[in-house]
Amino acid sequence: MADGPAASTATADVSPHADFEQVGAVADAVLYEGYLLYPYRRSSAKNRVRWQFGVLFPRDWVEADGPVTPTVSGSADSWYQRTECLARIRRPDATVRVRLRYLQMQRKQVQETGPDGYRDVPSLRTADGTVHLTFDEAVPREAEVTLRLDERAHHGTTVPVGAPGGTDAEPLPGDAGRVVRVREELRGSVTVTAERLAPDLVRLQVRTAHTGLAAAPRTARDEALRGAFIATHTLIGGDGVEFVSLIDPPAALHDQVRACRNEFTFPVLGGVSSLGGDPPTARVLLSAPIILPDHPQVAPESPGDLHDAAEIDEILTLRTMLLTDEEKREARATDPRAAAILDRVDTMPPEVFARLHGAVRSLTPSRPAAPPAEHPAAPPGERPSRAAARSGERPAWWQEGGDDGPAPATDTVLVDGVPLGGGSRVRLLPRGRGADAQDMFLAGRTAEVAAVFHDVDGSVHLAVTLDDDPASELHTWYGRFHYFRPDELEPLEPTREPAPSDTPAAEA
Repeated sequence: MADGPAASTATADVSPHADFEQVGAVADAVLYEGYLLYPYRRSSAKNRVRWQFGVLFPRDWVEADGPVTPTVSGSADSWYQRTECLARIRRPDATVRVRLRYLQMQRKQVQETGPDGYRDVPSLRTADGTVHLTFDEAVPREAEVTLRLDERAHHGTTVPVGAPGGTDAEPLPGDAGRVVRVREELRGSVTVTAERLAPDLVRLQVRTAHTGLAAAPRTARDEALRGAFIATHTLIGGDGVEFVSLIDPPAALHDQVRACRNEFTFPVLGGVSSLGGDPPTARVLLSAPIILPDHPQVAPESPGDLHDAAEIDEILTLRTMLLTDEEKREARATDPRAAAILDRVDTMPPEVFARLHGAVRSLTPSRPAAPPAEHPAAPPGERPSRAAARSGERPAWWQEGGDDGPAPATDTVLVDGVPLGGGSRVRLLPRGRGADAQDMFLAGRTAEVAAVFHDVDGSVHLAVTLDDDPASELHTWYGRFHYFRPDELEPLEPTREPAPSDTPAAEA
């Protein structure tokens, strides 16, 4: 999945349904993220623990051991999602539409014909050689809610959502057996409210909750998934409204954005940008259980979903091509979506595969360097590159010393009164509590500091290479280091430089 804003800046009124279609590919990638991972076989260990994002279970099941702790994304199991965002009102009759999307689990059970009827089996091969496997599938579901942004909007509206249960049976050829698909009923609700912050600004809240009851609070997760909303996310659009970025909001709305509470979901702008916003607004918002940038897009080179948007399509396609015939037979029998991936890979034209190798979208054109006389002189002790940065020039790529930020190779940090930086020698003393388990094996070893790194939370870590590591030069070339906090290092005396009297006199 590629990120970045869409190029279009159209301002014509477009129906919210059309806006929803603009983010349809991204929303589908969210819906099926992790649904079935390479090598797409039931026997693969990674496909035995499924559906990790946006899963809403019954409340009594989730809170069997106490209330859940809200997070900004949906990697934790919950019984609700809460989205809050800001919307600018462009018309007096403005309305908001919310589309809830999720998966309903469907148990696919293979049954073999026996003397006393049908009996459940893990797999069955029919006379034509086709293998059928018992496996859990999923059915995509949607529901919509509309709220008019008038004086009654703060009361909100709540609608029930869900999906009916059911059972379908499909006979297999030759009366060998049948495939039975079973779905449990899902019950939930969506509540949409609007709080007026200014004549042309509202804070929207969308709250999705599971309202059903679990069969038993201590039911195993695999069983509880049968009655869960899976990969739950929302699309928010409307008529006469535009949404403000919560990632990069206008300065005037920083406080209002900070007051928005998002729990188990992460809202971002979607679709095309609207003209005139700085930062731009959008006509549709995607609130997903995974963290995305504003205006996310699926890479145009991608020929189809591989159910792993964090993976590189080219690598995943190559791996799929190299599956053995037996592995492909099992994958096809596992799930229809796996079979579709194999069909697409096996029939992929060379020119389509070549496009997967990569594309450049954000390369900044290089500009000829200005004559030295045009650059302001660097203050004493300041690197010239930083002086150039002060003049307003910005390099196409970040480089060490190119701005006033941290410079890992030259920065230092005081440890026991000694400044440690690149080239300093230290002894490793990892703390017993809170230290990485592998670091404990390095206690007492000596090392050389390669760089000093400052984290976004203000903490400092020093990257080091071990003195007795025979591959230290290779690790340095790759940029692979061990990282320690300053209080886990003991400065060592620097190597003494030979005094002039120690240097042998040159022979005449």
